[in-house]
Amino acid sequence: MLTSAPNLLRVQRALTRPAQRAYHDVVTLPSSKPVISSGPPGYSAVSGHRVTVFGCTGFLGRYLVSKLGKLGTQVIVPYRDEDEARLLKPMGDLGQIVRMEWDIRNENQIAECLRHSDIVINLVGRDYETKNFNYSDVHVDGAERIASLAAKNGVSRFIQVSHLNASLNSPSKFYATKAEGEERVKAAFPTATIVRPGTLFGYEDKLLTNMAVWPIWWKLNHGETKIRPVHVMDVAQALANLVFVPQLAGTINLPGPSTLTYEYLLELVSSVTLQPSSRAPVLPKAVASALAKASQAVWWPSLSPDEVQRRYMDDSDVVGDWDVVGIQPAEIEEYAITYLRRYRSADNFVRPVVFPPRPSIAIN
Repeated sequence: MLTSAPNLLRVQRALTRPAQRAYHDVVTLPSSKPVISSGPPGYSAVSGHRVTVFGCTGFLGRYLVSKLGKLGTQVIVPYRDEDEARLLKPMGDLGQIVRMEWDIRNENQIAECLRHSDIVINLVGRDYETKNFNYSDVHVDGAERIASLAAKNGVSRFIQVSHLNASLNSPSKFYATKAEGEERVKAAFPTATIVRPGTLFGYEDKLLTNMAVWPIWWKLNHGETKIRPVHVMDVAQALANLVFVPQLAGTINLPGPSTLTYEYLLELVSSVTLQPSSRAPVLPKAVASALAKASQAVWWPSLSPDEVQRRYMDDSDVVGDWDVVGIQPAEIEEYAITYLRRYRSADNFVRPVVFPPRPSIAIN
């Protein structure tokens, strides 16, 4: 029995020995630095890339960190609130998720977060302004500061996540500052990749779940506003795929696969939750704006006047670039029951889903 132990050990070592590396395991970055992947595919792999994800504790950021961790990528996750960053720790193998405290106005902290990375992804953004940070502070100055420091520290690639409706001429300050931030980033980092996703839906989103709770705010403009919602998992996977795509400068649009209206989405939420449609009246724009402005006096986040303005603006009608990232986006009906089932009563919890007919505008 004792003599067979060394033989068993040799067999175990032979079975667990990593496969021989091939040419495709070596990638040369624009800075001539080699990136070498190793190990079995999956969670315990080593992709060789080191990625800093600013805005990692946000809605999209959490899914992106999880995707990158499963690919064996070491991820630096800058955080402001340690409690929000704790859930990121188990998303990668031991030592692969590195948490670092930062402030968007502190250049030394930003430089420390990205100086060892070959890719930087900026997801930082705000839906509403606060007394400490307005749209320009975050979308323009903050984005420019991160891109500039990334260029100075020799980062090979920079990915800036904006919005599908970003435009310098937009009446919405949110969209206008997003567009201005894009211009500042391209000036500081000329080879940056700009990613413009549509409105995201998923767990803890501000679309489907918010419609189930506050339908009155989605009836503005009589629900006729056109929207192109996209699944947050699809956008996260698209960003993760960009890590392994060669240098790609320019803008990538990631709208949802279909154009819908808020009216249809409210009907969809009602049919999935099996709750009657809201009988609340449609508020005039002036009244909604006044109420939103007054609600800014409370300390918790509430509907802002700029968001009221956005409820009257159709999503940009541009062609999606999903083929570039190798993703086929999912329709919102495929996941509606997953995110809305919790709003059903116990008696209706397992009843089958019947979707309302789509409006003619949704036909592609």
